[in-house]
Amino acid sequence: MAHSIKDLIVVLVLGLAIFHFARPIARHFTSDEDFARRRGMWLALTVVAFLSPTFWWFVVIAAPLLVWARRRDSNPIALYLLLLHVIPPLSVPIPVIGIHELFDLNNYRLLSFCILIPVALQLRRAKGGTRVAGLRGMDALLLAFGLLQVALYIPPDMPNHEILPDSLTNIFRRAVLFVVDVYALYFAVSRGCSNRDKLRDAMAAFCLGGAIMALVAVIESAWHWLLYADLQLRWTENATRLYLERAGRLRAEASAGHSLALGYLLAIAFGFWLYLRKAVSSRWSRLAVTLLLWLGLLSAYSRGPWLGAVAVYLTFMTVGSRSLARAFKAAAMVAVVFGAVSVTPFGDRIVSVLPFFGGSVDRGNVIYRERLFERSWELLRERPFFGDQLAQFKLEDLRQGEGIVDFVNGYAEVALSYGLVGLFCFVGFALLGLTRAYRTIRETASADPDLAWLGASLAACIAGTLLMLFDSSFVLGYEKMFYVLVGLAAAYVGMHAGRLRAARDVSGIAPPVLMQPPQRER
Repeated sequence: MAHSIKDLIVVLVLGLAIFHFARPIARHFTSDEDFARRRGMWLALTVVAFLSPTFWWFVVIAAPLLVWARRRDSNPIALYLLLLHVIPPLSVPIPVIGIHELFDLNNYRLLSFCILIPVALQLRRAKGGTRVAGLRGMDALLLAFGLLQVALYIPPDMPNHEILPDSLTNIFRRAVLFVVDVYALYFAVSRGCSNRDKLRDAMAAFCLGGAIMALVAVIESAWHWLLYADLQLRWTENATRLYLERAGRLRAEASAGHSLALGYLLAIAFGFWLYLRKAVSSRWSRLAVTLLLWLGLLSAYSRGPWLGAVAVYLTFMTVGSRSLARAFKAAAMVAVVFGAVSVTPFGDRIVSVLPFFGGSVDRGNVIYRERLFERSWELLRERPFFGDQLAQFKLEDLRQGEGIVDFVNGYAEVALSYGLVGLFCFVGFALLGLTRAYRTIRETASADPDLAWLGASLAACIAGTLLMLFDSSFVLGYEKMFYVLVGLAAAYVGMHAGRLRAARDVSGIAPPVLMQPPQRER
């Protein structure tokens, strides 16, 4: 417990520092009341987590606090995004009399029960809450993907390789968890962020949480000290304090659960910040947040998110400006920054882990990914349409020291589990949101640049996510933010389409663009 107190003190100091310096920036997007309440919730849940001997003590105290905060928040989706990684997503099974366990509970599902599901039910009861313009195709693809997850049974990877049979209980469990983990999240985000202010507030809340994780990651890397590791030791069975290193440096993970997930989350926060910074007048504030997010990214030491963050920036500049000259300028800036960093001692450590620049550090991980792709393609050709649910038992040659087959390719994981049909639903769901967001960007670019840049940020983050999934499993923050991003894009498209239709109903003529609304009072 003494070690946990030290961890808690450091995390609280870092969190309070971020909240203090972020307050002037947050005023552009969030009301003072909401900011103060969310700050208090983050601090309270952090204290409760570090002082709770078990996860269930945390749940008993956190659940009523989350319900209270959700009822008073003007934008519960922003509250959800700030608290999404207030603690690591450590899973603890829910015991039930008569069966081995009901299902695992973690912070993601606790937030879903206390925030997302009540919001989704409230929106569904609202007049027209389920009928948002332009979202039927996306809803259909997501529900089709969920149907495949319920219908197709993937046995758990048991240590003794025993294949457990399916049952009606398992089918019902998969259906419930799809609603809890996926559909409630997408539905609440896509319908809850119904206007520009709520979209901006949600993005700013996620950036705020990302800034806290980035500062924690910098300290973890500098001090070689994982600040959230003791939670895992106290709350989960058979846990070990695992420190991942690369090139002799600790790979920070903060409260993301893994260094890869941390890098991805900070890449998305950077993508949001590319848009949000335009509302911040202070040049030093814009530079400080950008630098902090990138220092956190570098501290995670994850190659995929580094490249993903660069792709997010280039996509944002290309889509938002609609100018090849500006896109080339952005690419040149990336090259100049990379060149300047590469001649520093820190740059040597970066280049050493990038195989396409001749780096040889952790080359085995690259070879493993190449082998995974080859073996996955072999199995997929045998059962292309609905996949092979026993694929993990046929990949013994890829089983690692931890005793698992590490699917470090989200597309291979989905294709092997649900076939090309499932992959079509999965990718099509995101691409449909991306293309419709791009169409809205083009329609609003001339007379409402702010709305177009907002869409460019969402489109860039979705495109970056689709790229980064080639290098990571579809788990942790990758899974949650995938549905959040497509949900935000759906809200963006639905907001624009709904206002155009309302204007057409009033005037009888569809206006070419929407006028930019007044800025929030500061």
